[in-house]
Amino acid sequence: MFGYIIVNKPEMKFKEFDIYHGYYCGLCRKLKEHYGKAGQMTLSYDMTFVVMMLSSLYEPDTKDGETKCAAHPLQKHAAKINEITDYAAHMNVLFTYYKCKDDWKDERKYKKMFFGKVLSRKCAFSKSFYREKWRNVEQLLNELSIEEEKGTMDIDRMSGLFGKVMAEIMLYRKDEWEELLSRFGFYLGKFVYLMDAYEDIEEDLKNDNYNPFKELYQREDFEQICNDILTMMMAECSRAFEQLPLIENVEILRNILYSGVWYRYEQVRAKREKEKGEKHG
Repeated sequence: MFGYIIVNKPEMKFKEFDIYHGYYCGLCRKLKEHYGKAGQMTLSYDMTFVVMMLSSLYEPDTKDGETKCAAHPLQKHAAKINEITDYAAHMNVLFTYYKCKDDWKDERKYKKMFFGKVLSRKCAFSKSFYREKWRNVEQLLNELSIEEEKGTMDIDRMSGLFGKVMAEIMLYRKDEWEELLSRFGFYLGKFVYLMDAYEDIEEDLKNDNYNPFKELYQREDFEQICNDILTMMMAECSRAFEQLPLIENVEILRNILYSGVWYRYEQVRAKREKEKGEKHG
């Protein structure tokens, strides 16, 4: 995804971070198992959150083990793995594949084009087994790409298309939790899309790339408007989250939703205000 769905580590207990890291390492292990080293390169904290949340909801049999990785070849790490870890690994690669296509189309990044082709060759199983999800995600992202090319500035529509992508990824099963999970994923996706646009606005203006905030950026109250919009998205996301019967690791999940997702926002805003102050000074 984009690296926004992360923990606020200073606010976590050591035991909680160990649990979180166990799910992270478990996802890394499954990515390697299904897709090799190329799969491990797609590892994200965002999808680790998906594993933990769906595991808390569905309570699958989770195995505790140990694993090594390329980053720490001499040291074993605790790894938590269950059936949802497999699902998340496939969704992680699916998402990364389309992100590579998008980066190549928008910015002609040859590394992303090559990496996308590598992933495509390794995705035979997930394309077949998750055929409907691949089709739905592709359709939504293609529609999003078309609207970006048209220069559509409808923030709600643009973020909503990406919200539907996240809703699709959150839907591990079609059951009584489908509506709440869809709503949760939808608003989380809208937040991620708009947070990415908020962070990239200056660079996109400089390079004449699409950004849904281009018109709003000219306003003096741009920062306040963005804060209000992002806060609204997370409020709706959190409302759906709190209605789900989550018990296991719920404090870790709350750490991410109520604190971690705002970490990059605070960094970007502080940097922007500092640069503005230096410019006027």
